Amino acid sequence: MDIWYLIMEIVLLLGVAFLFGVVAQRLNQSAIVGYLLAGAVLGPIMFNKDAVQEVAELGVALLLFSIGLEFSFGRLRRMGTRAFLIGILQILITLAVFTLIFTLFGPIRQGLAMGAIIALSSTAIVLRVLVDRPESNARFLVLGSASPYLVKGASESLAGRIGFIDLSGFSLSEVGADRDDNLWNRGGFPRSFLAADDALSAQWRNDFIRTFLERDIPQLGITIPAETLRRFWTMIAHFHGQVWNAATFARSLGVSAPTARRYLDILSGAFMVRQIQPWHANIKKRQVKSPRIYLRDSGLLHTLLSLQTMPDVLSHPKVGASWEGFVIEEILASVQSRDFYFWSTYSGAELDGLLFRRGRAVGFEIKRTDAPTRTKSMVSAIQELDLEHLYVVYPGKQSYRVDNRITALSVRDLDGVLAGEG
Repeated sequence: MDIWYLIMEIVLLLGVAFLFGVVAQRLNQSAIVGYLLAGAVLGPIMFNKDAVQEVAELGVALLLFSIGLEFSFGRLRRMGTRAFLIGILQILITLAVFTLIFTLFGPIRQGLAMGAIIALSSTAIVLRVLVDRPESNARFLVLGSASPYLVKGASESLAGRIGFIDLSGFSLSEVGADRDDNLWNRGGFPRSFLAADDALSAQWRNDFIRTFLERDIPQLGITIPAETLRRFWTMIAHFHGQVWNAATFARSLGVSAPTARRYLDILSGAFMVRQIQPWHANIKKRQVKSPRIYLRDSGLLHTLLSLQTMPDVLSHPKVGASWEGFVIEEILASVQSRDFYFWSTYSGAELDGLLFRRGRAVGFEIKRTDAPTRTKSMVSAIQELDLEHLYVVYPGKQSYRVDNRITALSVRDLDGVLAGEG
């Protein structure tokens, strides 16, 4: 057939498909619905059987070309044989199951085609079409990993249709308040916390760190030597609870400050490190403006500090900082909020935690002491930040009032008090 005539028809079809796609989106439908309607309406009118075959071959060629642009042998090699085989197995199982289902209602060739379409379809696109149906009340649970790229992809393809829930490890409300020391020492990872003894728990955490650095990080496409990232992670453990100083880390690692910051963002994006941002209340005072850094899991912190048992932790210089990070994670697990800050001035006044609940400012001081009392720094924080109340979280078993706006709060009562604050 005349090639120019075919090209003109293809251009016309693409133009109409674009218009149908815009109309579909204006009707709160997926643009894919518009493309399908354009092909169903104009295809039989504009193309004969031979032309349809040629257009289909052109479409397949363009699809393969776009796949080739995204394909990377290096990335495939980093994924490993196991991931490659599991991916093939998933496609084959999906193909077999849906081919069998569709074969019950039609010829086997059509069933095979439909099975292949479903097996190779994009989860994000399918979910987007299903969620956009006005008559659908269904909800879908998509389980993700720590990959920041996965979260980014979901945000781009399911924007306005998806909500995120960050799942932390075990909390005191789940394991029981009487097991607070055990949870603090071993951390919240289930296999670490439930291990038969401290030695097995420490061994699991060591294996986790090695696997995370040698397998999980490269699978995210991050090409940083495992030993370099482990050194950086260990440095963070020694600076746990302190204000971030890029120059110090860069100097110790022999890299630039932006590179050190990139390492920090990688571990933060993988949910291994938490950055608590500073709150700026009074621009007339010189206040700290860099984030504080914490390892999110106290068990991993202790492993990186070579601490195994509770006596090891209690005798270490970082015991106060470790306790502080543990309590912060308990607070955030209870309130399910990202609006948590610290406040610090160069004159010495500071507050470990600042939380806003229904427009009210609530402060937290975290003390590893037997009987907390009011301090000048607490009074300054209440006045400067106009706190409705200040809780001093400590490891004792009894909570009590220090004054009208300050309460010494046992960590065992933390979840119940925060639930009341909500």
